[in-house]
Amino acid sequence: MDTDIRVALVYPEVYDLARFKENRKEFPPFGILYLAAILEENSISVKIFKVSTGEERFDFRDYNIVGFSIPSSATYDHIKKARFSAIYSSGCVIAVGGVHATFYPRETFLDLKADVVAIGSGEKTIIEILESMPSRNFSGIPGVCCAIGGSLVVTPERPLDKDIDWIPFPARHLLNESDFLMSNRLAGTDTKMTHIMMSRGCPFSCHFCAVMQKKLQYRSGANTKMELEHLKRRYQIEGFAIVDDNFVVNKRAVRNVCEAIGDLGLHWSALSRVDTVNYELLETMRDAGCIELKFGIESGSEQILQAMGKNITCNQIRRTIALASSAGIRVKAFLVHGFPGETLETTRETISLLKEIGHMVDRVSLFRFVPLPGSFVFKNAKTYQLNIPERVEDWEKFHIYHNNYHWWGDEEDFRQVENSYAELNAFVEETWR
Repeated sequence: MDTDIRVALVYPEVYDLARFKENRKEFPPFGILYLAAILEENSISVKIFKVSTGEERFDFRDYNIVGFSIPSSATYDHIKKARFSAIYSSGCVIAVGGVHATFYPRETFLDLKADVVAIGSGEKTIIEILESMPSRNFSGIPGVCCAIGGSLVVTPERPLDKDIDWIPFPARHLLNESDFLMSNRLAGTDTKMTHIMMSRGCPFSCHFCAVMQKKLQYRSGANTKMELEHLKRRYQIEGFAIVDDNFVVNKRAVRNVCEAIGDLGLHWSALSRVDTVNYELLETMRDAGCIELKFGIESGSEQILQAMGKNITCNQIRRTIALASSAGIRVKAFLVHGFPGETLETTRETISLLKEIGHMVDRVSLFRFVPLPGSFVFKNAKTYQLNIPERVEDWEKFHIYHNNYHWWGDEEDFRQVENSYAELNAFVEETWR
């Protein structure tokens, strides 16, 4: 492989509406940071570019390959604008990856006029793409979409590694520190922190969720501790947020991490389901520095929970919130309002549950339902009688925080969703102001 190759990696900066109408910058996607790290490990020159609104024109004439990351369909249009407004060198290879590209590789390839689209995790794929650049024949690479003789092909899926400790730590040093170091994002404290990934994948099948990978992959506790020690030395972090799709699934793997990092003196938070923890595990996590768990409660209506495919009950929600609270771990609840079938009655059931458990809940994030591309509901749009936008580019308008699009049902259904959301939102803001 030619180590004189220069690579540009491009990701969209996301500002979205968080709790109480606060404009909040999201962390950079880990995909880009891991790709940059693997490139540097192979002595390849790489630079990361951030696409901000209004700053979408770049000069890439110094680069042999430009890789665009689409971490969500809502950011598709930002990347598309950057792709076609940029200047490139002659013969530059255009590569695209990320969640959206994984779900829709053919459409992404054609619409962005790419040379190759990576499907799934790309650490090995990016190296093989570079190795194939002289011939520009990418058809021998597992897990890509490319053109062969005028025909579009998707190659066989790349097998997942059981061990992901081999992947180098994210190349955070290629970013401005303000992009990944924050002091207002850990459980409502002013702790200096960053984000970290300890696992990949989520085995559950919530109908509203778009997960790129079902199989779980965990890092070892020893490998995780090495990264956290590095972050303490170099950036003086005091805490971190685990941003995995669902960290608390495999209890043995979670204990392994907790036992390894318990002596670092760091505070941290993580995402979890209410049906994957017990009191013993909660104590282990607390003793290792966990100060907050974020639970996807979604709804207080048994009917809606069943329709969502959550496979949890309101009693499980009550029990787990009580366990976490009694263990001394703060609780943040995530809610999704407006799933097909939502009514004023089901919404008031959610409010009733929140009133019951509210004294044990420290924070609440209320999201509005969006049939995310790649999700079960999106794939079964006719069954749910969804009003799906005709153009993929239109997805930039519909964020799960504040969209008010008429996604399903007739005018009366939409009126109920709007009115019931207003009632739930008012209750959340009044209770957790």
